[in-house]
Amino acid sequence: MSINYQERIPNNVNLSTDRALQRALEHWQPHFLDWWTDMGPEGFQASDVYLRTATSVDAKGWATFGHVKMPDYRWGIFLADQEKDRAIGFGDEFGKPVWQDVPGEHRAALRNLIVTQGDTEPASVEQQRMLGQTCPSLYDLRNLFQVNVEEGRHLWAMVYLLHAHFGRQGREEAEELLHRHSGDQDNPRILGTFNEPIDDWLSFFMFTYFTDRDGKFQLKSLAESSFDPLARTCQFMLTEEAHHMFVGETGIGRIIKRALEVMKEAGTDDPEAVRKAGAIDLPLLQRYVNFWFSSCMDLFGSEKSSNAAAYFASGLKGRPDEASFEDHVLLDATYDLTVPDGNGGATVESAPARNAVNEMVRQAYVKDCMMGVIRWNRLIKKAGFDFEITLPSTRFRRSVGPWQGHTTDPEGNPIADEQFERMRTTWLPTESDRAYVKSLMHQVIEPGKMAGWIAPPDRGIDSKPVDYEYVRIN
Repeated sequence: MSINYQERIPNNVNLSTDRALQRALEHWQPHFLDWWTDMGPEGFQASDVYLRTATSVDAKGWATFGHVKMPDYRWGIFLADQEKDRAIGFGDEFGKPVWQDVPGEHRAALRNLIVTQGDTEPASVEQQRMLGQTCPSLYDLRNLFQVNVEEGRHLWAMVYLLHAHFGRQGREEAEELLHRHSGDQDNPRILGTFNEPIDDWLSFFMFTYFTDRDGKFQLKSLAESSFDPLARTCQFMLTEEAHHMFVGETGIGRIIKRALEVMKEAGTDDPEAVRKAGAIDLPLLQRYVNFWFSSCMDLFGSEKSSNAAAYFASGLKGRPDEASFEDHVLLDATYDLTVPDGNGGATVESAPARNAVNEMVRQAYVKDCMMGVIRWNRLIKKAGFDFEITLPSTRFRRSVGPWQGHTTDPEGNPIADEQFERMRTTWLPTESDRAYVKSLMHQVIEPGKMAGWIAPPDRGIDSKPVDYEYVRIN
């Protein structure tokens, strides 16, 4: 389905046929642009960036590439093609026709889901707004900006749903999405991870690998929704989210590759020798993995959740790839959860499967995260070094669910608070770690040049060479 670029707001939802909705969104648009100017990428608003822009939502031609100034990027509203005779895929209404309008009894819950998803999109732009000042290359700078503009478009996607289906309350929520700010003490973003500062590129790559992957699973769950406009919106958003995770996985892989080069040259894996050569040592990288992965665990919610059960039962939010499961109703099914036993250990508790949907999704996320970890470890093994990157247990550093308030080691074994504090600097980034990483962050903007702490990418973007001028800085 092609997108109408003659409209002030590019869209494939026939916006021009609903004049009231069009006027409301055109009223919101300048507020969005003001937010982008104030809270978007700092220092590059006048630069020409080689960006991908959606031109259709079909598999063959959903994007074109070209240099554009970010404030002129054609943000808009794009839904995947409507599936004829699509039926509800899970829950109590399984098999019935999907909804094109919001059922009154689900209005508040759906609005909450859309607002929470929408809040994460501008939050990440705000978290990353200063990163351009320390980019390791023009290639990376362009990838940062591609992520940023797509997060901006994902905000548009949620705002469209709020305006189109939730009346005055939806319009008010859309305004609030621009008034909350990441890290703001008085009006922070809704989810804690989206208030964490991202002021170095190692954190950015961790964020795009781990946190954007959480976004993938949230979107895949919402793409199963019985509310068809939400499902179609999220299906298209997933095509863009894949690039964000690619940026994270390849960015971390290039950091590892550079560390391995230094280790070979120095003939040692000693972290101090690696740092002396201006690279990022693998134990430090592991501590960042522990921090960012564990920060994402709470985003899925509690292992046992009445909200998750209600969302599933009512058809609001399903499991990713729901068609791959045999039981789509889960009325009598159970699921085993590992929970604290009250005596400093763990025990297995059987819970109704509907209440355990969050944990099902979390475990699918962990499995997905492992794919990149396996590839990183292959690089290390191939280079001949005895080091393995691992993911910590889903129990580690939890603030939500049954493991909240229970300290464990990265393997998930319950330990005393005092032991955790003694080992904290071994398991999580220290102030000196963060200071060292920040000391490496110096802007490199000459085409083809690369900062010394990261290896070049294997290939450029859109068949362009690595040394292409992806950002023309004005």
